[in-house]
Amino acid sequence: MSTTDTDARHYDLAVMGGDGVGPEVTEQALKVLDVVAERYGFSTSRTSYDLGGRRYLETGEVLPDSVMEEFDQTDAILLGAIGTPDVPPGVLERGLLLKLRFAFDQYVNLRPVKLLPGVPTPVAGLTPERCDMVVVRENTEGMYVGAGGTVYEGTASEVATQESLNTRFGVERVIRDAFERATRRGNHLTLVHKTNVLTHAGGLWMRTFTEVGEADYPQVERDYVHVDAMCLYLVNSPERFDVVVTDNLFGDIITDLGAAVQGGLGLAASGNLNPSGEHPSMFEPVHGSAPDITGKGWANPVAAVLSLAMCLDHLREGEAAATVEAAAAQALTEMEGMAGPEMGGSTAEIGDRIAATAAG
Repeated sequence: MSTTDTDARHYDLAVMGGDGVGPEVTEQALKVLDVVAERYGFSTSRTSYDLGGRRYLETGEVLPDSVMEEFDQTDAILLGAIGTPDVPPGVLERGLLLKLRFAFDQYVNLRPVKLLPGVPTPVAGLTPERCDMVVVRENTEGMYVGAGGTVYEGTASEVATQESLNTRFGVERVIRDAFERATRRGNHLTLVHKTNVLTHAGGLWMRTFTEVGEADYPQVERDYVHVDAMCLYLVNSPERFDVVVTDNLFGDIITDLGAAVQGGLGLAASGNLNPSGEHPSMFEPVHGSAPDITGKGWANPVAAVLSLAMCLDHLREGEAAATVEAAAAQALTEMEGMAGPEMGGSTAEIGDRIAATAAG
């Protein structure tokens, strides 16, 4: 890590703009970073990396080990978006995103689901005070470990297996992280799983949830919801949730639904966290590379800016993080639309507005 006792507020960042609109929105987040760094008295150094679908198509490389070693010397990673239509599914997801998550033990995927004032939502009558939660998704186990295989592929006898691997160690540490977050919010934590059908994995999650809560967090009110019911409640009564903890696959699905409730993927920020700080955490908007609008200035940069706010909060620059989030929220109230030419300004112009507000 780059921080030292004599320069404790300097942060070394790795920046991957990636593909499509990724570099465009990342540029706006870095504008905002510049102004809050000056305002709050910290400094950053940044190294840009050309990784993603375009790089893979040109060189055949996804994420070289030498780059992994460089990443591991940084304080955090900012990612724009990766993916191009010409790259087969799974190449970048497993070779870059999941490789980083597993190698750097980023075992918490953190996704806020927060309806900001002035943002249109498809849920009729929903107001911001009814939708403000955070989903803590286990990020290194479950269905995403790649356990399983295929035999007799391409024949009428083909058999495919995909196993979900859950360990007490992995489940307990993410549940403890969620309990800690609950103590800093409303002292309410909901476990989401499917214990009535997935009795083995679900049983492990429920036992761990109960034991940890009873022993170490008795002040936190606990609730349990099946994942299918969660999809219903997330739409018609999101106010019942404050902090949610769930497994890898379920978390992947419900957070995209949560993004729709809060106004769309274009506003959704995320963090892949190594809570110990032993390795860097990675922060990214979850809207994808949107190759069809690349270069048009139609990409909403707010999700990238909110991801920056999460990064700053993780680096314990809490005041700067709050300022960035507030500036992004203010920009949303002034925008005419959430994406495309109807936003009321280009990607760069909206980035400029957010930076000007964040500068104070």
